Amino acid sequence: MNAHRDSGLGIRDRIEVPQPSLTAVIPVGPGDRSWRELVELLAREAPGIVRVLVFAIGDLQSRPRDPAQRVLEVERGRARQLNAGARRARSEWVWFLHADSRPDARTLAGLATFLAAGHDALGYFDLRFHDRDSPLLRLTEWGARWRCRRFGLPFGDQGFVLRRTRFEALGGFDEARSFGEDHALVWAARRAGVAPMPMAAALPTSARKYREHGWLKTTLRHQRLTWSQAWQEWRRG
Repeated sequence: MNAHRDSGLGIRDRIEVPQPSLTAVIPVGPGDRSWRELVELLAREAPGIVRVLVFAIGDLQSRPRDPAQRVLEVERGRARQLNAGARRARSEWVWFLHADSRPDARTLAGLATFLAAGHDALGYFDLRFHDRDSPLLRLTEWGARWRCRRFGLPFGDQGFVLRRTRFEALGGFDEARSFGEDHALVWAARRAGVAPMPMAAALPTSARKYREHGWLKTTLRHQRLTWSQAWQEWRRG
């Protein structure tokens, strides 16, 4: 993966780090068009990364212009979409990336370093909102960092990266869950002795859900779901 920076990302130097093969699996929700900017960014800044877009059947608005772009349609459900994308991958590593993520130069450099080291771990990035417009969102970023460092509980919008064979051995994402499939994968990894590992970089993502539903309401809902699920997983041992 070669990640070169132009003025749009703010870093001029070309980052040259030998990399194993990597597939970015990008599930797309109903009506979501944010994937267009993401795949264009990856094609331009990290063309060595294979990109697999996974839509629910009936949600595909139009196919990407890039003929090299891989597109799947599967039954609705984020866990199902993620698993289908991983099954299509033939690379050594998989990167589960939300459609509204916007990797920047530091993200790609951190990813390159992690892959080159060959860690048998569940890599993740720090949370950062690229469209942050409130001090409360900075507090959310800080809280996510504290949760990850203190409890080892990253979320899916932090861009999980792990070896494809390890992901398969963990059984993939739990398709029976209507939410929290990312959280469940972290616990499955921990039980298998695969530690969550920060990649010393942030993955910019959108704060759209906080704007649409309100910061307090969204935060309280996330906290309730996170810690109720954590309690259930902890009781399993």
